[in-house]
Amino acid sequence: MDAYFWIVLVVGLVSTLVCLGAGILKKAPNDVTILSVVAVEVALVVYLVGSIVRVTAGEHIAGEAWEFWGYMATAMLLPPAAIYWSILERTRWSNFVLAAVGVTALVMAARMNQIWY
Repeated sequence: MDAYFWIVLVVGLVSTLVCLGAGILKKAPNDVTILSVVAVEVALVVYLVGSIVRVTAGEHIAGEAWEFWGYMATAMLLPPAAIYWSILERTRWSNFVLAAVGVTALVMAARMNQIWY
């Protein structure tokens, strides 16, 4: 497991807990929940940049490269989609959609880590 995975794991879990807590407390999406999902996106951007640097430096992906980059692209599309959803639907249920992003991102990061090594 590399540092990129651990970054996404920690940020994803914190974001999930924050968003779940807001949803359970019946709060509408707010700056805290939306910014926690923005933090997940930033962690994924760090993972992306790190992966590009590693490939450019000559490190090889052990698995299928198309699969790794497909997971990366999909993971990076989730936070903006969930944020857009939460802006359009300002109900407590949007916080549960936001919470799903953190968990999904960390599962996808775990799979990307498996493909890399």
